[in-house]
Amino acid sequence: MSEVNEMQTVKDVGSQNGLLEEGLTKEESFRLREAHLASATTLYFRENPLKIVRGFKQYLFDEEGNQYLDCINNVAHVGHCHPIVTEAACQQISQLYTNSRYLHDHLSTYVYRLTHLFPNPLEVCFLTNSGSEANDLALQLAKAHTGGRDVITIDGAYHGHLQSCLDISPFKWRGGIKEKPEYTHVVSSPNVYRGTHAQSSNPAHDYALEVKKAVDDIANDKNRKLSAFIMESLQSCGGQVLPPPGYMAQAFSYVRDAGGVCIADEVQVGFGRIGTHYWAFEPQGVVPDIVTIGKPMGNGHPVSGVVTTRAIAESYWKIADGYFNTFGGNPVSCAIAHAVLDVIEEENLLKNAIDVGKHTLNGFKRLMEKYPLIGDVRGQGLFLGIELVKDRQSKEPAPEESNEIYRRMKNRFIIISVEGPDKNVIKFKPPMCFSRSDADHLLQVFDEVLASLPTADMPVKVSGKIFTIFKDCPTNQPPSSNGNSVSTRAVV
Repeated sequence: MSEVNEMQTVKDVGSQNGLLEEGLTKEESFRLREAHLASATTLYFRENPLKIVRGFKQYLFDEEGNQYLDCINNVAHVGHCHPIVTEAACQQISQLYTNSRYLHDHLSTYVYRLTHLFPNPLEVCFLTNSGSEANDLALQLAKAHTGGRDVITIDGAYHGHLQSCLDISPFKWRGGIKEKPEYTHVVSSPNVYRGTHAQSSNPAHDYALEVKKAVDDIANDKNRKLSAFIMESLQSCGGQVLPPPGYMAQAFSYVRDAGGVCIADEVQVGFGRIGTHYWAFEPQGVVPDIVTIGKPMGNGHPVSGVVTTRAIAESYWKIADGYFNTFGGNPVSCAIAHAVLDVIEEENLLKNAIDVGKHTLNGFKRLMEKYPLIGDVRGQGLFLGIELVKDRQSKEPAPEESNEIYRRMKNRFIIISVEGPDKNVIKFKPPMCFSRSDADHLLQVFDEVLASLPTADMPVKVSGKIFTIFKDCPTNQPPSSNGNSVSTRAVV
């Protein structure tokens, strides 16, 4: 295609108001993306990517009408394109879309409603646009309030893609610990399956002592001063890790005794995902000094926030002449965020997370009894991790098998993801409307895929490419977007 014709095609597609199924072919879309979007940008299933054109609740649809069960999208918290959220967005964007320098009822009522979901003294908030922004602002607040710069973080942590966030996100350090900035201090992930103190009789105590040691090391260096300890309440990218009971209370105590503040990153796990509570720090019996929130807050719309104490919020004046964010707290974002809270409440999604989460967890535990490849099953609510190992005694990670399962599940029209430092943890964090029947379907297909993985069927690398023979992997006939059966093919 000539450059002139290509540009005309792009313009034609761009004028179709999102009806992409009538636009470019998947190959054309992929070619344009590869040519003009930075190659570092992540793409699922790069060897045969999905072209998703529509979503509804816990389902995604490709350009051919194939329906995929979404088991990983914690951003579409109440479900893709939920009609209540969509209506709120359309109604407000047709009336006003401006910044927070003006009074608007959506902003005033939302911050009231949001802060009342937190325990005292977390009573004020800042509104931002992404988890990265929220964590960056939390670090600014901690530095302003304490006068320190040094931050204690957890190995395997991911807090965002701004430079300040990358500096405290070991999960993203390609060069490992040698990339650690001098003001960043890394302690072990409080992992009770594998890790420094996994075999301890009191892992919470022993993991928390590492935080105390980091605090003491900072105090003993005249050139250092503690600012904050930051941790994901439940570690997601780091392998779906749940800290042992008591860990946060002990670690927070050591940090506060030294004059630091404690930041809980709830960007991935907040807004009721664990079912029993709205926030994942609550079962630990603690109240952080700062909490960051994001992804599920706008159900896919970019809105996030920082909730903190009035004293810490007032410290912002020490570093700047007021806070302003061009898009943070705009009326459209607040209307959408309101609608998300409405749906969580009206559809009783916390109860659903408890019920479906327990059902799914127990199902994976039954599969663990059947397949030695599954080394551990853990989680709470709709936040689960299935860790795959080559040998249960040595706990040697099984990344190749994990990747193969990820690919085969996609060919069975179920989207999962693989995370963890060793790329061997199947991550389950679906939209909160995920049902028991969805869980049963997931478990059945997962069972069948595991059964189809004899050693001879594992992928082999030839000339830099992965080839796999799916002779034992059955395919489904998923319903199309109009409910009719469509023909499918397994893609190698």
